[in-house]
Amino acid sequence: MTKTLTTLLLVAGVLTGCTLAPHYDRPAPPVADSFPVAPEGYATAEVKSGETRRAVDIGWREFFRDPRMQSLIATSLENNRDLRTAALRIEEARALYQVQRADLLPTVNATGGYTRAHTTAAQSATVLGQAGVTEIYQVGLGISSYELDFFGRVRSLSNAALAQYFATEEARRSAQISLVSEVAKAYLAERSFAEQYDLARDTLKARESTYGLARQRFEAGATSALDLRDNESLVAQARVAAAQLARQRAQAQNALEVLVGKPIGTIENLPAPVRLSDERIISDIPAGLPSDLLEQRPDIRQAEQLLLSANANIGAARAAFFPRITLTASAGTISPSFSGLFDAGTRAWSFAPQLVLPIFDYGRNLSNLDLANVRKNIQIANYEKTIQTAFAEVADALVARGTLEDQVTGQEEVRNAEQARYELARLRFRSGIASYLDELDAQRQLFTAEQALIQARQLRLNNAIDLYRSLGGGLQESGAVAQQGTPATSGTVTQ
Repeated sequence: MTKTLTTLLLVAGVLTGCTLAPHYDRPAPPVADSFPVAPEGYATAEVKSGETRRAVDIGWREFFRDPRMQSLIATSLENNRDLRTAALRIEEARALYQVQRADLLPTVNATGGYTRAHTTAAQSATVLGQAGVTEIYQVGLGISSYELDFFGRVRSLSNAALAQYFATEEARRSAQISLVSEVAKAYLAERSFAEQYDLARDTLKARESTYGLARQRFEAGATSALDLRDNESLVAQARVAAAQLARQRAQAQNALEVLVGKPIGTIENLPAPVRLSDERIISDIPAGLPSDLLEQRPDIRQAEQLLLSANANIGAARAAFFPRITLTASAGTISPSFSGLFDAGTRAWSFAPQLVLPIFDYGRNLSNLDLANVRKNIQIANYEKTIQTAFAEVADALVARGTLEDQVTGQEEVRNAEQARYELARLRFRSGIASYLDELDAQRQLFTAEQALIQARQLRLNNAIDLYRSLGGGLQESGAVAQQGTPATSGTVTQ
């Protein structure tokens, strides 16, 4: 009995290494071999820092050089609830895989039982030689309904669960990359509104001062009521702009706190913010090649793991057409008294293999196989779509990089020109050469130009963040190069 059972288990162990899943071939990326160039008339922006490493090898502390931004990102990685949920999803997927993987090996249970039954005289001869009430004590070890996986059904299901686990790990990495970039962009939005609010507040103070002088001149008869009303309108416009920007700044800070996971005021030793005009806020990175995205982007690796899971499920669906062999066995002792349970002659065993061969199931197995194939085709389409989306994100960021540099440079020239125009208008008015309306118009245009410059700088920084994220940057804190492998390489899960 023991030799037969051992032989069957060894044969099953050898055969279960194979599955009926189709051979997996990675689909060809449905994108061009290179990223598009900048629009005609705009040169491709060069990496000012001379950086040659890939985005995944550049730690976010290197890329985001603003100390305040670094502190906010570090806090969000510890407290953000969405990232915490993604990490718990990994634990859930790992547990599900371990449950499925356990079916590859037989489950051995210790059993013990006590039976008290009434038997007739005719029955007593076949039981324990006692008529009337009988008692039976039994202990032993047993294997219950262990499937001998000759056709790889259980192995395919285990491989599918393993791929799902890997996909969940990649989803957490993708969530971290998104969180790092979203915190950085939310911080820039709050800083942009803060700088615009400071500008509007300073402008409001200057216009209120100018309005006071205009009122005095009007009361002295030196200016007309039209000039006074123009001044009054500019003061009201500045007050409206300041109120609007104060509200937008507060809302931007609220959004930032949701991402960070705690009130910003409670973060200890939070550095002071820097201005958006500081060139050291964010570093530059090279684009690389489209083929690098397959290794750099966790969402692409996640889509491929889901494709591998669907491919493995086809093997399980194919195995359903073949016989399923299950094994139930037990060995132990049985006795009419507890004290004699381990005496000589009380040994008992049972061996009950069972074979189930599908004959007529109304097309159930065939439909399951069709379903598995359709789901694989869906995952192929999702995988290709993910690659196309990643390619488009990088291409958009690269195209915008050169144009945004020109936009910021041009907007700085506009601001400088409006600043010079305003100074000239003031001098001309003080000299009596020009009307006060010229000074008011120049003041209005200067405020608009300074606001547009702050917004252009924010767009340029957001574009750099988008490029860093779309290239897979944001997983590492430091710049040390780390291999981006599947969770199986960590040793926590084995096949």
